[in-house]
Amino acid sequence: MAVHFVIMGCGRVGSSLARALERRGHDVAVVDQDETSFARLGPTFEGRTVTGIGFDRDTLHEAGIENAYAFAAVSSGDNSNILAARVARETFGVEHVVARIYDPGRAEIYQRLGIPTVATVKWTSDQMLRRLLPEGHLPEYTDPSGRIVIAEVAVSPTWIGKPLRAIEAATGSRVAFFTRLGEGSLPDADTILQEGDLVHLAIVRDNLAEVERTLDSAPAVSD
Repeated sequence: MAVHFVIMGCGRVGSSLARALERRGHDVAVVDQDETSFARLGPTFEGRTVTGIGFDRDTLHEAGIENAYAFAAVSSGDNSNILAARVARETFGVEHVVARIYDPGRAEIYQRLGIPTVATVKWTSDQMLRRLLPEGHLPEYTDPSGRIVIAEVAVSPTWIGKPLRAIEAATGSRVAFFTRLGEGSLPDADTILQEGDLVHLAIVRDNLAEVERTLDSAPAVSD
């Protein structure tokens, strides 16, 4: 399923991310203050380029933020990235956002704001794509037989306040661990999903796409 992505920042990270998403058949708009930075996208890039400040509302409108499935803030400034991510989520209602940071020590603060972050020292394109793509996340671990994987799966905000065991019941998977405020933890029977949590599930590989679709939707209403 092709969806629209908006990326703020067209440095090495932003341009690589934009090309990777476009190769997967998605529509991409890239925002940067420096028009010359778009040269990094290469001659084959067919997406939209917008010159402007990434947290400016008019600039985001021009980039198609209203129709965005996800927003990535990967400029060279931590504050700009967090501000833009908050505008995308809180003003325009974009559910899937991620911000790149240079100072890992700020991660706890950003996680409290409900903004998933990727620190520069840990950055890979796979980590960013796991937090943005609607389906087809790359597994973090695959067992020797190739049948079982552990993958970080995006969970709709409509699941916040639900116990993690409800996710297991709805998907037939197991919560291997969850990340909260930058720290991994093992769940217990009463663990509740909080805003900003990252959920890592043990899943039968063939069921991964269906699990992703289930958790990207609101939980079923109990009778």
